[in-house]
Amino acid sequence: MLQKTSHFMRQANLINGEWVQADSGQTIEVNNPATGLKIGTVPKAGKAETRRAIEAAEEAFKSWRKTTALERSKLLRKLHDAMMDNQDVLAELLTIEQGKSLTESKGEIGSSAAYILWFAEEGRRVYGDIVPSPWGDRRILVTKEPVGVIAAITPWNFPSSMLARKIGPA
Repeated sequence: MLQKTSHFMRQANLINGEWVQADSGQTIEVNNPATGLKIGTVPKAGKAETRRAIEAAEEAFKSWRKTTALERSKLLRKLHDAMMDNQDVLAELLTIEQGKSLTESKGEIGSSAAYILWFAEEGRRVYGDIVPSPWGDRRILVTKEPVGVIAAITPWNFPSSMLARKIGPA
């Protein structure tokens, strides 16, 4: 099973478009809870790596905020399609990492993709509002715009679903 999923396993952090290790070189072991066997490692990142990731995200946001709602929707749809095209392999990886049954993992990947699709469609409808003003000759115009970088912490028990619910609206 691990051989099929290995190309999805990046044992590095993605910072500023590059896969990097922790500055310290330290890692955290990831074990299959069903067998206890080591399936890989992840970098034990610290404050410096976190700062670089935030700075890179802030720099990327300068161009991201200029994308239209339709463009963002199309990108989310591509993510949805990629998740569904790889549902079985992603479910296998989730099973290995989490110890869930394959059926439950496949369901989580499917629901994650559904969240992404829902946000893709909602994202197309980022309408503004016109609010009545207390002054008769004025109107208040509300526009919705991307506001900045977010940080998201996901729980271990539903990592794909919770990640999708945070990535989609962001």
